[in-house]
Amino acid sequence: MFSAAGARQYISDYDAANIEAFILTHEAIPYKQITKVHCSTLVRSQLTAKAIFGENVQLVIDANFREFERKIFSLPFLQLPIKLWLLGARLLWFLGLNSRGIETFKQARQRARTAAKQLAEEANRETIAVLVAHGLLNFFIRRELKRLGWQQTIKEGSGFISVNAFEYNPDESSS
Repeated sequence: MFSAAGARQYISDYDAANIEAFILTHEAIPYKQITKVHCSTLVRSQLTAKAIFGENVQLVIDANFREFERKIFSLPFLQLPIKLWLLGARLLWFLGLNSRGIETFKQARQRARTAAKQLAEEANRETIAVLVAHGLLNFFIRRELKRLGWQQTIKEGSGFISVNAFEYNPDESSS
C-alpha cells in the first residue's frame, strides 16, 4: 500500500530505474544492420535501445519520445495499491482533471502526432526508422502512423517489450 507521496516516489524511481537483462529476438528486425535508434530522454529507453542493438548504436534522444506524464493527485491519509494510484492518475488526466503542472492529454496526443511524423520522415529518408519508447506513447504513435497511411506488418506483445513494424502504404492514407 502506498500513500500519495509514496506513489510519487515510486514513479520517480521507476523512471530512473535501470533495466533488467533480457533477450529479444525477432526475425523481422535486422539487429546488426540498425545503426541509429530513436529513444526518449528517459535513461530506461536509452539502456533498452543499447541492450537490443548494441553499445555502438547511435541514439537519437528526443523529448518527443518520452512517455506521457503521470501525476499522482493528493489524497492525504489514503493508502492504495500502486496500480490504483497509477490508474486513478491516468484516468483523471484523460478527463482533464489532473494536468496542473504537466502537459495535458491533448498536448500529449499532439506530441505523439509530431513523433509519428518524425519517424515517417526518417523512414522515407533512410528506408528505416527504429524507436525504443514507452507504452502509452507508442499506442498513440501507432495510431497516427496508421492514419498517415502506414500499415502495421508486425504486432507482437504489448507488455514491457513489444515489437511493432510498419510499412508505408499510400493507398491507406486518409490525409
